[in-house]
Amino acid sequence: MPRISQSPTDPAFVQDPYAFYDRLRPMGPLVFWEDYDMPVAAGYAQVNALLRDRRLGREVPAELAPAIPDRLAPFYDIEAHSMLELEPPRHTRLRGLVVRAFTSRRIAALGPEIEALCHRLIDGFPAGEIDLLQTYCTQVPVIVIARLLGVPDSMAPDLLQWSNAMVSMYQARRDRAVEDAAVAASADFAAFMRDYVERRRADPRDDLITQLIAAEENGERLSTDELITTCILLLNAGHEATVHTLGNGVKALLEHRTDAKLLTADWVEATVEEILRYDAPLHMFTRQVYEDVELFGHRFGRGDRIACLLGAANRDPALAEDPARFDPSRTPGANAAFGAGIHFCVGAPLARLEMQIALRVLFERMPGLKLTETPRYGDVYHFHGLTGLRVSA
Repeated sequence: MPRISQSPTDPAFVQDPYAFYDRLRPMGPLVFWEDYDMPVAAGYAQVNALLRDRRLGREVPAELAPAIPDRLAPFYDIEAHSMLELEPPRHTRLRGLVVRAFTSRRIAALGPEIEALCHRLIDGFPAGEIDLLQTYCTQVPVIVIARLLGVPDSMAPDLLQWSNAMVSMYQARRDRAVEDAAVAASADFAAFMRDYVERRRADPRDDLITQLIAAEENGERLSTDELITTCILLLNAGHEATVHTLGNGVKALLEHRTDAKLLTADWVEATVEEILRYDAPLHMFTRQVYEDVELFGHRFGRGDRIACLLGAANRDPALAEDPARFDPSRTPGANAAFGAGIHFCVGAPLARLEMQIALRVLFERMPGLKLTETPRYGDVYHFHGLTGLRVSA
């Protein structure tokens, strides 16, 4: 298997991982990325196949699971019940409960509320230059997912702080300080959710937390720990990717001076799909091998790992003509931004709706929007998002 070295924290890579992907892809269907000590797939066909292959999964085989240090227990106690890290049958049960709240009808009904929120946020913009990432791109997703769960808007700053600390555990820059912050956030987040679940048991509402409690009490056997972890996962995943995609999308639209018509109701769906393809928010998704298997001419055994490079797959020339060109007018096709298979993002329809509405409202209200400084990507791989987005009207 070909081998390649590339630090994921290298400043040049952080700002442009696609140059590395373009070197990687022609080397073969699987290439050993030395810095991650595992093979990676960068082509769309290979990534899509690996994500759907049931001989692979997310859950580490029990006999190979590493010992968790006591100091990290609060974080991994939550991870232990996360459907993102589980396989059937537990994954099937947890996902089935959550999907009930993410019906197309319920998501569509959120449209007017999301639009009103976008207008309210824009009404509150200060005069002059602003950081759109903080004042808009971050606020829309976290408030929407909090409302869906039934958590008050006033908790948004705490939810953001906890979530940012926890997802940093997946980043290449992880160190002891990151771990300590994630552990503290995990403990605070779990305590808040445990208290909130008890409140909803006593005072049911029309929200996702109440629905999950009802499912537990109706014989689905969703434990309180599973319920708490599921709510934390939805809050973390429900805003993290959308924040990055909104920021990356606005950056691309402003840098390429996109035709205004491509953000109208008739065109915005295609524009969002091109944003997802062109500059995806999540670039790596790791899979565990569960049995002896041959994949793309290479042998693997139980416990081996393979990484799917979603950002690279989306720029595969086999997927899109001239893939490095941002073109919202192209006919939407498949992309790997939300994954595939049983772990396909359960919140993808909601994320798409948020982005469609948030972008349309933003450019309707601020047609003269322009960048005031060159946006920079943060050192957050395997996520891919901006540190700020300075703009003026």
